[in-house]
Amino acid sequence: MRDTLLVLSVFLACAVEAVEALTIVLAVGTTRGWRSTWYGVGAAGIALATFVAVLGPALTAIPIDALRLVVGALLLIFGLQWLRKAILRASGFKALHDEDAIYNEHTTEATAAARAERAFIDDWYSFTISFKGVLLEGLEVAFIVVTFGANQGNIPLAVVGAVAAVVVIVAVGIAVHQPLSRVPENTLKFVVGVMLTSFGTFWGAEGAGVSWPGSDAALLGVIAVVAVTSIGLVAWLRRERGRQARLVAEPA
Repeated sequence: MRDTLLVLSVFLACAVEAVEALTIVLAVGTTRGWRSTWYGVGAAGIALATFVAVLGPALTAIPIDALRLVVGALLLIFGLQWLRKAILRASGFKALHDEDAIYNEHTTEATAAARAERAFIDDWYSFTISFKGVLLEGLEVAFIVVTFGANQGNIPLAVVGAVAAVVVIVAVGIAVHQPLSRVPENTLKFVVGVMLTSFGTFWGAEGAGVSWPGSDAALLGVIAVVAVTSIGLVAWLRRERGRQARLVAEPA
């Protein structure tokens, strides 16, 4: 069960980051050309692979209880950040993530930027932007892959989930050749936030010595509690937002 949830969580998290990275790459590549853009993507991919290859084995050398406690705390912090933003977006207190708007913004910047050649890179701007975009989004993916994989003692399985997500998103992006604005990214972020928070709670408690009733099956209960609580917060915040709107609309 843990392995299935691990792959699903990694896949969803990586899909979200892949959509954001693909938006940047498409904007630069279609505007300024693909050669230097692909060089940037490749360089970022090598850097991320090195990060996973070096940090993964180092984490597996840590005693399992200490690892679960540390990884659980990190995932809890990371997941709550995703979940907080997702709840605020779902309730209307924060603007929804708009890939079309981001794509247009990057396209405008890419069109206006000057072209400069360095070494074998014929367009340094395209290389730099694609490298930074893929690296920054990919670091979150690498963090999830390393922490999930190391805690389960199965980094290759986490890598499978990440690679599958990237392949799916890139294949769809190449097919439609435009930002994937129809992907329900805000919903995916909500789900990923729930999953990361749940895993963080579950593993952190295990590392602290808690024995969960039902063993791995208890993880489903944690996920359910976090999901129901989050949905409840969305409903409450929506009512609060409506109340505030009515107060503003009422004449003094």
